[in-house]
Amino acid sequence: MERKQFLKTLGASAAFALAFPCLHGCSSDSGDDGEAEGNTPIPVGIDFTLDLDAPENAKLASNGGFVLKNLVVVAKNFEGEFVAASQVCSHEGFAQVRFAPQLEGGIFYCDVHSPGSRFDQKGNPLNQVDSKEPKALKIFKTELTDNMLRVFE
Repeated sequence: MERKQFLKTLGASAAFALAFPCLHGCSSDSGDDGEAEGNTPIPVGIDFTLDLDAPENAKLASNGGFVLKNLVVVAKNFEGEFVAASQVCSHEGFAQVRFAPQLEGGIFYCDVHSPGSRFDQKGNPLNQVDSKEPKALKIFKTELTDNMLRVFE
């Protein structure tokens, strides 16, 4: 094989190797096993504690702040209450849910697709992003004792 042909073959192989994961990530899985349809399963068995004095949880000191832990979005809403939801979107299972305090009094949202899934603080869908019936976002309980915040099912 000549050098020029070898480099062409190598280039095509490298392009395929780089593009394949992207193409696979865009594929749709139509299974209905109670789990989100994307790559990330909705978290179950959640039970952890956050030390609110720890530097990694400093954002929870302010109303509207949020942190991500164990595939859970933990937020402090504008009323000063702690709310927690699955970081895994119920639309297609992408772990991209965040808290937006500035929208509608504070909502959970996922902007993987346009217009993006939006949920109230109780997990109820606020919009429909495709022809499928929108599903609720999983919400977790919170319990504050001194400076320790427990997030659980």
